[in-house]
Amino acid sequence: MAKHILIDPVTRIEGHAKISIYLDDSGNVSDAEFHVVEFRGFEKFCEGRPYSEMPGICGRICGICPVSHLLASARAGDAIMAVAIPPTADKLRRLMNLGQLIQSHALSFFHLSSPDFLLGWDTPPQTRNVFGLIAANPELARAGIRLRQFGQEVIEILGGKKIHPAWAVPGGVRSSLSEQGRARILNWLPEANATTNTALELFKRVLDTHEREVKIFGNFPSLFMGLVAPDGSWEHHGGKVRFVDSSRNVIADQLEPRDYAQYIGEAVHSFSYLKSPYYRPLGDSEGMYRVGPLARLNVCDRMGTPRADKELRHFRSLGHGAVTSSFLYHYARLIELVACLEQIEQYMADPEILGGDLRADAGINQLDGVGVSEAPRGTLFHHYTVDGSGIVQRVNLIIATGQNNLAMNRTVAQIARHYLHDNQITEPLLNRVEAGIRCYDPCLSCSTHAAGQMPLQVRLVGPGGEVLSETSRD
Repeated sequence: MAKHILIDPVTRIEGHAKISIYLDDSGNVSDAEFHVVEFRGFEKFCEGRPYSEMPGICGRICGICPVSHLLASARAGDAIMAVAIPPTADKLRRLMNLGQLIQSHALSFFHLSSPDFLLGWDTPPQTRNVFGLIAANPELARAGIRLRQFGQEVIEILGGKKIHPAWAVPGGVRSSLSEQGRARILNWLPEANATTNTALELFKRVLDTHEREVKIFGNFPSLFMGLVAPDGSWEHHGGKVRFVDSSRNVIADQLEPRDYAQYIGEAVHSFSYLKSPYYRPLGDSEGMYRVGPLARLNVCDRMGTPRADKELRHFRSLGHGAVTSSFLYHYARLIELVACLEQIEQYMADPEILGGDLRADAGINQLDGVGVSEAPRGTLFHHYTVDGSGIVQRVNLIIATGQNNLAMNRTVAQIARHYLHDNQITEPLLNRVEAGIRCYDPCLSCSTHAAGQMPLQVRLVGPGGEVLSETSRD
């Protein structure tokens, strides 16, 4: 009979979850499940609200990703109004999204993931965290904290506060960028660039010593999905949807976000409240795809800025066709940081960024609206159906973490097959399984509106249901 290993909860992610690893009669790993056990209620309790309130409401889905939901929601409102927002408003929204990508990627790399490969996988968990990093390398830790602060400053300069800014609205934005705000951003750019360059050089050295992790941390063929600009370049707030396979062959291109239901299906499993989206033409068994930084770098033709394009060429050399190792999500985030900083520098030199034409005005012209934007973790869809008065009748949110759900399950199974021996639960096994999940930087606060905190509890259960081994970690 099968045996069952439970990891509950997974640590150093945003939100809480648990992992089950299933063994066959021979003691080999047969499958793995990533359980998300908190319930998400936003889709339901938004019904009955005016569509104009949705950006402010949905920006509160998560404290890590408020800007992502704010912007996707505002774009859904644009579609309901059937308007093209003013160019200055579009550039300001893009500027805020770049700030969001920076603050989230810095958090993921420096705070959540770097303790593993900078302090060592087998370092005791009491010190294998950001506080241990501060003790071991205070300058690097401080630089990482400051880089995240820069992203949050961009958000605050535009939206008035770092978290939950109710700034983007259907039709545009509420306020402009001041000359003083522009100067603050410009003054911080050299430091942000220096920190990103340091992190890139550091991670390239990590790649030289972590060949095993590159090979087994979620390294398998899959599809990849992301937004691209009309010329195929990297896109984060606009454009159309592209799918590529593991050889980087384009299998679908320039798909309209509003038609997402034609190419994305959503499977539901009894073991999790998190849905499992898949590429509908191939079905849920063959249609697994990944989103986020790794996917965006696989689907685009170029980054569109000089330094990021140079890094992209090196990144592409690490794969055969697409780069398929999920361990390289970390590298992809750093390359996106370079692109974000380059684009911010371009916007700071654009006179239109200080313009005052911020909002298009219209009534209800469509009863259905889909907004899409690239969140740090991947493509984010907001779909609202309204009545003639603009009252929301139905909401569907497709979150990036959900779209990576099937890939995260496969990643856990792949890692466990390499590190689980003799049915022994060891700290190195636990951390590597969790690290495989952290590659995707899942945000369960977004996908489930998680609450609460639990200690880590792991059990090895025998064929008769008896507990063979039990481990706990505060």
